[in-house]
Amino acid sequence: MPRLNAASRHRVGFTLNGKPVSLEAEPRLLATDALRHGLGATGTHVGCEHGVCGACTIQIDGQPARACLTLAVQLEGRDVATVEGLAPGQDRLSVMQAAFRRHHALQCGFCTAGILVSLDAYLREEPAPSEQALREVVGGHLCRCTGYTPIIRAALEAAAILRGEPAPHSQGREPANV
Repeated sequence: MPRLNAASRHRVGFTLNGKPVSLEAEPRLLATDALRHGLGATGTHVGCEHGVCGACTIQIDGQPARACLTLAVQLEGRDVATVEGLAPGQDRLSVMQAAFRRHHALQCGFCTAGILVSLDAYLREEPAPSEQALREVVGGHLCRCTGYTPIIRAALEAAAILRGEPAPHSQGREPANV
């Protein structure tokens, strides 16, 4: 494949996790590569590169999107969030991240970033999700380690905490198998 010259690069500016960023991008550069290699947002994992596994999920203007199917130039002027932007501070976890930790909802961690980003977006739209709805959200992500039950348990707990209610597991309620 012929190398594009510098004149074919475009300056792409957008907000990444609340901070303005910009980089030079060839028209064919994928958002995954721009984020990981151009901007150091390595929490955006590259898995299948076909939009199937969900490991590369980011939020664009608050909506989940597969970064492996998005060109970097499409990020121009947009608000982009990655897993790095979910935590409220350098040494603090988000409510969802803390629930994942408590429920051992990750093992190898490869799929975790995409799942967290998707669940974060979903819980903003649906603060009182059903177990079935959460299964549908995580059903768009491939995880070969956890069996999804701890993920659903963590998501239910996080949703309850975000609503200011007692966590479901503390009431003896266990989610159905996924």
